[in-house]
Amino acid sequence: MVQPEGFVDHKHPRKVCKLSRFIYGLKQASRSWNKRFDEKIKKFGFAQNLDESCVYQKASGSNVTFFILYVDDIIIMENHIPSLQGVKDYLRKCFSMKDLREASFILKIKIYRDKSKRLIRPGQNDFMDKILKRYQIDNSKRSNIPIQERLDLNKTQGASTTEEVKCMQNVPYASAVGSIMYAVRYTRPDVAFAQNITSRFQQNPSEPQWTAVKNILKYLRNTKDMFLVCGGNPKAELRVDCYCDVGFETDRDDIKTQTRYAFVLNGGAMD
Repeated sequence: MVQPEGFVDHKHPRKVCKLSRFIYGLKQASRSWNKRFDEKIKKFGFAQNLDESCVYQKASGSNVTFFILYVDDIIIMENHIPSLQGVKDYLRKCFSMKDLREASFILKIKIYRDKSKRLIRPGQNDFMDKILKRYQIDNSKRSNIPIQERLDLNKTQGASTTEEVKCMQNVPYASAVGSIMYAVRYTRPDVAFAQNITSRFQQNPSEPQWTAVKNILKYLRNTKDMFLVCGGNPKAELRVDCYCDVGFETDRDDIKTQTRYAFVLNGGAMD
C-alpha cells in the first residue's frame, strides 16, 4: 500500500500519514464497524442480548423492537409502525443506509408471509437447486426419508485400499456435508440427525457413507417445496415445546450415547 501523492512532509520525508480509520477488507475494519454500531444503537436505548451478541432489543410500554445484525445487514422487527420509522430515521443520521423495505430474501433464505393468517414460512428453494446441481442430484431418483432405517455406518468402513482411496479423493464428501449443514441450520432441521451421522466420516469416507450423503440430497430434492411454518393464534400465548430422545451407546465407534432434541415455537421447529 502506497500513500497518495501530495501528502509528503518535506521536513519529515520518511514519515507517512496515520489513518484515522481502518482499511476495508482487514479484520480490524469489521471489528471497528461493529464497535461503532454497538455504541450508536445503545445510545438510542437498545440493549444487547447476552446470549446472541448480534441481537438487540428495546421495549417501551407495549412497543417492542428487535435488531438482528449480520455484518452490515440489519433486520428490524417492530410491532408499532411509527416507532419503526423513528428507528430508521435515527439510523440514517448515524450511517449511510439503504431501506430495502419488507424482508423477502435473507442469507439465501426466501421469506414467505401470509399476513392474514399471521404466518411466516422460510424456504431455501434456490439454494437447494444450486447444491443439487452441484452434486449432480438434480435429475436423480427421489428419496422419501433422509437416512435408511438401521443403516450401519462406522469408521471401519473407511477407504483402505489404494483403489478406494484414489476413488474417494474425487468425491466432494466434506463439501456436500457442509452444504447440507447450511440447510439444516436455517430451514431443514428434519435432516439434522442424518447430517450429523454422515459428518463423522469426513476424514476418511467410503462409498457406503457417500451413498448415505447422496440419499440426504435425494430427500431434499423430494421435499424442497416443503416449508417450516412459524406463526400462531394472536389470542394465544407464545409457547415453546421441547421434544427429546436418547439412544444408549448408539455411537459404535466411540461407544457414546446419542441425544436428540427439537424445540418448537408455536408449532414451528427452531434452533
